Amino acid sequence: MADMSITIITPERTVLKDAPTDAVVIPVVDGSMGILKNHAPMVANLRIGVLRYKQDGVYKRAAVTGGFAEVSDNRITVLADAAELAESIDVMRAMEARRRAEARLRQRAENIDYARAEAALRRAVARLRAAGALDEEKKD
Repeated sequence: MADMSITIITPERTVLKDAPTDAVVIPVVDGSMGILKNHAPMVANLRIGVLRYKQDGVYKRAAVTGGFAEVSDNRITVLADAAELAESIDVMRAMEARRRAEARLRQRAENIDYARAEAALRRAVARLRAAGALDEEKKD
C-alpha cells in the first residue's frame, strides 16, 4: 500500500482526491521532478505538461496546464490552472485543437497572437501525451 497521496485541484473542481501513490513525476518550469516517500517539503511552479503518478505498479497520467505543486508530509497537492485525467481526455478534440494551433502558427498575419497559439499547441500536445495518443514522440 502506498504511503503517499496526491490531490489535484483546479479552480473549477477537484480532479483527484487523496489518491494513494508510490511515486509522482511533475512537469516543472525547468524540466520534470520526481517525488518519492518522505520527500522534503517544497513548492514548485508547474508548466504545461503531463503529470504521472504510480498506483499499484502502474503509472497513470494527467495533463496539467500550469499552477503549483506542494509536497508536505507525504501528501502532494497540485493546484493547477486546468487538469484532466488521461481517461477523461477527448483525443479527437485534442487532435483538432493541435491542428488549429499548428495552422495559426504557420500563418504570417499580423493579427495572430503567436504566444497564445504556442500555449494552445502545448496544451493540446500535453493532453494527447497524457491520453497516450503521442506515445511514439518524446514524453514530458
